[in-house]
Amino acid sequence: MSDNFRSKAITQGNQRTPNRAMLRAVGFGDEDFNKPIVGIANGYSTITPCNMGLNDLALRAEAALRQSGTMPQLFGTITISDGISMGTEGMKYSLVSRDVIADSIETVCNGQSMDGVLAIGGCDKNMPGAMIAIARMNIPAIFVYGGTIKPGHYNGCDLTVVSAFEAVGQHSAGKIPDEELLGIERNACPGAGSCGGMFTANTMSSAFEAMGMSLMYSSTMAAEDAEKAESTEQSAFVLAEAIRKQILPSQILTRDAFENAMAVIMAVGGSTNAVLHLLAIASSMGVELTLDDFETMRQRVPVLCDLKPSGRFVTTEFHQAGGVPLVMKMLLEHGLLHGDALTITGQTIAQQLADIPTEPDPNQEVIRPWDNPMYAQGHLAILKGNLASEGAVAKITGVKNPQITGPARVFESEEECLEAILAGSINPGDVIIVRYEGPKGGPGMREMLAPTSAIIGAGLGDSVGLITDGRFSGGTYGLVVGHVAPEAAVGGAIALVKEGDSITIDAKARLLQVNITDEELQARREAWQPRQPRYTRGVLAKYAKLVSTSSRGAVTDSNL
Repeated sequence: MSDNFRSKAITQGNQRTPNRAMLRAVGFGDEDFNKPIVGIANGYSTITPCNMGLNDLALRAEAALRQSGTMPQLFGTITISDGISMGTEGMKYSLVSRDVIADSIETVCNGQSMDGVLAIGGCDKNMPGAMIAIARMNIPAIFVYGGTIKPGHYNGCDLTVVSAFEAVGQHSAGKIPDEELLGIERNACPGAGSCGGMFTANTMSSAFEAMGMSLMYSSTMAAEDAEKAESTEQSAFVLAEAIRKQILPSQILTRDAFENAMAVIMAVGGSTNAVLHLLAIASSMGVELTLDDFETMRQRVPVLCDLKPSGRFVTTEFHQAGGVPLVMKMLLEHGLLHGDALTITGQTIAQQLADIPTEPDPNQEVIRPWDNPMYAQGHLAILKGNLASEGAVAKITGVKNPQITGPARVFESEEECLEAILAGSINPGDVIIVRYEGPKGGPGMREMLAPTSAIIGAGLGDSVGLITDGRFSGGTYGLVVGHVAPEAAVGGAIALVKEGDSITIDAKARLLQVNITDEELQARREAWQPRQPRYTRGVLAKYAKLVSTSSRGAVTDSNL
């Protein structure tokens, strides 16, 4: 029986003579029309170091797929660099690109009747974008991560791109001279690969490995190391077999798989963006997942890994210490992982972890033993209250006391906020509000790495809170709360806060509130008027029209 389950629609029968004629021009021969056609969704670009190495991996996958008896077809998809667009108007396109990427992969694979897809991505949005498409299409698929960047080095310290953002705050506060700022800039990003801490890219790659959609150990390999290319080749072989066996995403991306991903994200100290992206992937797969599920998992899972941004080590060191499989085995041993969940290899999680040790090597410090975690509970807390009735996400690693009550300092955009921080007009005890940066209001839910890094660089990380309906980079840490929903643009309470209002962030009590009476809040709500859309044409206008609330993953196809 032929394995070209879908592509036979374009390759079989006399009526497909024109189709075959076109395919012959791109390399098909007589014997190839009965083979499965496999798409290679290639996120390669030279826009960012995250993706500059992907084309070599795509070509390695292409050769392996041919060797496996399939017909690979390469196609490209887009990339936006968060690190380069950060703090500019261009950052509004970042989250938007996730859905453009998902749409583009779905469009090609379904438009060309492909039998499977190997998606290769290397930065924040082409990873969840690819997985959203995979979930929508439900055809055999595997995700190949382009790999992490190696750390930069300067003055005896390991550097990541976040080091450069924090250096801006240190420089503006007079803590480092011009030459040190330039030295950090020149050394922070030494080559190819995604940002080197447990930021969003490495968080999502870890999640995909935990979910069984990527090969074990592949999520923490360095982009420039030989094992990354070898793992890509093996991924192609695994996908070809999955096509023959018809192992589908719907069999892998189950509720158990999402719970496994949430457990790993908490254990490694992952990015707040994982909450948004897992909600969106679950929506595409038809799996029920809510913000409250993340809070339930947070209370059960300790933070086991001492990783940047708030910790000491980078992802390459995490890989050497045992990586995601070791963390998964520890979780499995303590009843916090579903070992019977299926992976793309056809084996279960437990089978894949059978030979992994149950405790970390005592000669390393990256992964803590179970009885000595970094934090007894997870670091991504879901806060609710009159400022976020649908919920908000707080990242509470690296904070001495995750509680603050102070006067609101209200800013209508990220740019206004950053200007105030760099000018020295933010004081200890202040609670910064950055609003109209949500999915609809931005639109696009910009990340606030520039302001949060400036706060850390100025030495205010433990004494200033920041609340936004936008997002935070995976490189952010401090007393910060994002994804506030409902957002300002739809009349959420964050739109009603006034300069000087008393604001409480209390991660221990899971509370986010403005300390005014219900009557006053209602009076402000009745007086509030929506703003005119910032964009009336193009992709941002379409996005603002379609996008859902962040508490449901900021998806664009839920209300159609």
